[in-house]
Amino acid sequence: MGSTVLSLRIDGELLDRLRRHAARRGMSVQDYVVRTLVRDDFDERFNAAVDETEKFYGADPRHPDPADRVT
Repeated sequence: MGSTVLSLRIDGELLDRLRRHAARRGMSVQDYVVRTLVRDDFDERFNAAVDETEKFYGADPRHPDPADRVT
């Protein structure tokens, strides 16, 4: 897989926060940002897959409709 350059203009305060977060993990700012983007992308794809599965199979049996409860 190849790579492409992405240039961003960001606020100095945000860059400082990114540096601190990256340093806590022993990472460069670039690696930290890429890892964060990949993680967020995975979360979005996972949630979309769950939604599609629920549509295909119907309601999630772990979360029944409250109207169906017997009281």
